[in-house]
Amino acid sequence: MAGLFYKYTYQSSINWDKNYIICANHSSNLDSTAITLLGKSNVFFMGKDDLLRNPVTKIWFKTIDVPVNRESKMAAFRAYKKATEQLKQGFSLALFPEGIIGESYPPVLHSFKNGAFKMAIENKIAILPVSIINSWQLQHDDGKTRGSQPGICQIYVHKPIETANLLPANEEELKDEVYKVIGSRLRY
Repeated sequence: MAGLFYKYTYQSSINWDKNYIICANHSSNLDSTAITLLGKSNVFFMGKDDLLRNPVTKIWFKTIDVPVNRESKMAAFRAYKKATEQLKQGFSLALFPEGIIGESYPPVLHSFKNGAFKMAIENKIAILPVSIINSWQLQHDDGKTRGSQPGICQIYVHKPIETANLLPANEEELKDEVYKVIGSRLRY
């Protein structure tokens, strides 16, 4: 009803009978919806525990999703373990490895945190890189500063990157590869 639509372009077909760690760039509040609509199987999110402070996102985030308190190593470890358990149950994990929606306009692709890549290698789960191309143009912030507008949010789904033959020593290489793949489609 708000005039926002999502268009997905796929580099290759995705076998949704498998689970993935879905990694996408994060430049808009519309990105979570883009990933939710992408997943053709059970998908849960892992994100900052600040989402528990908002009454709307709290309801959504406390169901299946995994909040992370980045200020506490113990809480972050517990969140990592909970996410690993859900992956083992066949769920796909969706996250934004940048960890933030940056303040700059137009946005930039920030450096990635390591957790997703460590988890992918340890659990031998493929990474599904996703480039959310223009959501920031439709709604960059909460709409108060730059407003929002109707339009089509363009999402490019890259082919999965397998991790079955990777070792923990390959974590940085995997992170760099996913960063380059996601960045290759962005037009910031």
